[in-house]
Amino acid sequence: MAHHVLNEAKRCLNCKKPMCMEGCPIHTPIPKMIKTLLDGDIDAAGKMLFENNPLSLICSLICNHENQCEGHCVLNRKGSPVHASYIENYVSDYYFDRLEFGDIKKNGKKVAIIGSGPAGITIAIILARRGYDITIFEGKEQIGGVLRYGIPEFRLPKSILDRYKERLYELGIKIRPNTLVGGSIKIDDLFRDGYLAVFIGIGVWRPNTLHIKGESLGNVHYAINYLTNPDVYRLGERVNIIGAGNSAMDVARTALRHGAREVTIYSRHDYFAASEHEVNYARLEGVTFKMHIEPVEIVDEGVIYADLECDGKGHLSRIPGTEHLEPADSTIIAISQGADNMLVANTGGLDVTDRGLLVTNTFGETTRDGIFASGDVVNGARTVVEAVKYSKLVADAIDEYIQDLDKKDDAEKAAEET
Repeated sequence: MAHHVLNEAKRCLNCKKPMCMEGCPIHTPIPKMIKTLLDGDIDAAGKMLFENNPLSLICSLICNHENQCEGHCVLNRKGSPVHASYIENYVSDYYFDRLEFGDIKKNGKKVAIIGSGPAGITIAIILARRGYDITIFEGKEQIGGVLRYGIPEFRLPKSILDRYKERLYELGIKIRPNTLVGGSIKIDDLFRDGYLAVFIGIGVWRPNTLHIKGESLGNVHYAINYLTNPDVYRLGERVNIIGAGNSAMDVARTALRHGAREVTIYSRHDYFAASEHEVNYARLEGVTFKMHIEPVEIVDEGVIYADLECDGKGHLSRIPGTEHLEPADSTIIAISQGADNMLVANTGGLDVTDRGLLVTNTFGETTRDGIFASGDVVNGARTVVEAVKYSKLVADAIDEYIQDLDKKDDAEKAAEET
């Protein structure tokens, strides 16, 4: 592995205008990191990655590299790009257990993090390193959010999230698992108990539905629910999956690993929302695909579909008389997720979009003072690296907000004294 990584690293041209950085949403300093590694300082290379992206170890495994860093590599124009993801993963994995946070001077100021997905973990790490007293409130029993409950083990080993959990504890971060804020504990209670700012990063866990007859049948499931714990499902030998995004590929490959023999993905379009990498792996593992087809009704025996045709302008319509049954023991609907509004419904002053997502400004400030948000609950289902990028800005905004509170308090005290 190390030999392979070094060979890849030596292929880097160290471009003056690194297009790989341009293609990375968080602008990972790939050429500089590679040069530092080749100079023999793997610790400095690892620190460079972690400081830029606290989730570099995770992103190196699950990012859509073919459309980002590697897809923009100049070597990709005439051959094979530098596989920066391999190098990043090797360096990040080596460095993660060796990084030292040093002595952190605590400032005694409390910040609440609701949700321990990519956004929550990122902000918790950044603010804890700046001295804040952080408590993470997680609705499930383990941290990770979509990283743990929405991405299969074969793509992201859960042991990595366990390592992150230990690092959070080392930073003095408190974690309250199995705690849904918006129920017994409300955001108003957090402010009452001394939290100066609250961050909401609860993700999107409500499955989008097809709104067709048959969705309530016993052999119909939603992707996000299935991926949370596939061991509790009995899908049978034939599985139909409606949708063609990355979650559909994850479901298909997971179903095959749990006993399914025939797995078929159905899509309205003639292209995939999923990355080419994930589609290729699904094909390799035996998943079949049927395109330009739309579900009409779900029945006990499978799904009734109709074929679609395109008018040449991108508009799809059903072809009359093409309705037919695609047999299946189980059907899984994988057409993304929306926001669960329990927290918002029980918190005054928070505006939402017509999709139920929280309204924020550029820096993650919601419509209620002291409450911030980022990640999927703001932008809808997006990539992990996009959540990290935005959350770095939000962490700065929370820090600045609390510092402004201190300045106001000092000004008020000074006014009282005079």
